[in-house]
Amino acid sequence: MRKTIHTFLNKESRAGIIFCLPFIIGFLVFLVVPMGWSLYYSFCNYDILSPPVFTGLDNYKNMFFNDDTFWNAMKATLRFVVAAVPLRLVFALIVALILLRTSKITGFYRAAYYLPSIIGGSVAVAVLWKRLFAIDGVINSILQLFGFSGTISWLSNTKTAIWTLIILAVWQFGSSMLIFLAALKQIPTELYEASEVDGANTIKRFFSITLPLLTPTIFFNLVMQLINGFLAFTQSLIITEGRPMDTTLFYAVNMYFQAFKFNKAGYASAMAWVMLFVIATLTFILFKTKKLWVYDQE
Repeated sequence: MRKTIHTFLNKESRAGIIFCLPFIIGFLVFLVVPMGWSLYYSFCNYDILSPPVFTGLDNYKNMFFNDDTFWNAMKATLRFVVAAVPLRLVFALIVALILLRTSKITGFYRAAYYLPSIIGGSVAVAVLWKRLFAIDGVINSILQLFGFSGTISWLSNTKTAIWTLIILAVWQFGSSMLIFLAALKQIPTELYEASEVDGANTIKRFFSITLPLLTPTIFFNLVMQLINGFLAFTQSLIITEGRPMDTTLFYAVNMYFQAFKFNKAGYASAMAWVMLFVIATLTFILFKTKKLWVYDQE
């Protein structure tokens, strides 16, 4: 009997390993190995075409002490994340609350609001967005219809260029909205009925019931959007190319320029590992502060 069970378990183990092999091979070949090479290249002078030359910490020293573009890109990315992430979550929650009420066309509205999240990161949308905010674009034409004289150089003004990218990012709130909507449907209606009996109005019910019970979902969306914000790429590359004066030069775009425009693949690898450290640190801080504001139902 024991021999039969042992043989059966061995067969099960072999089958499990065989079915997991495609993922394991893909994980090793396309993630672990490239990360290992990237870590090695970050300590090298490497231009892709020539063999890498080990230089120790030179890339990191140059990055932190001699490269103003690095700090400009970091500042632009931080400004983008600080503004875009909270606004996106707020708009996603508001729309989710509106769509919580079901009607005959609620499904259509949910699909319509989710659509920007699918196509918003595409090159086509970035080109369209660039035309909208051009000097002779639709935005200036609409403003002129309402009596605003002159035109605004949205994409060449250091104060407004970053906001064109932030607005595009906020427009892509569909995925967060669907997650909020699913979480809202899980809140027991008995809680709202009991609060109504106690005389609580809509605002009080939101802050005393809805918002506390949504904090786990807010935390999840915050972490995911924070990571996506630091990795933003297409908007900056296509719409502004980092101009004017590096105010919209996102970190990922600067890393791309260093690797493929200036042929500094080793330096770009070092930048990638610095960004990994920044994201990991911020995520760690969020998880450490989670118990201070996230409601734990257990």
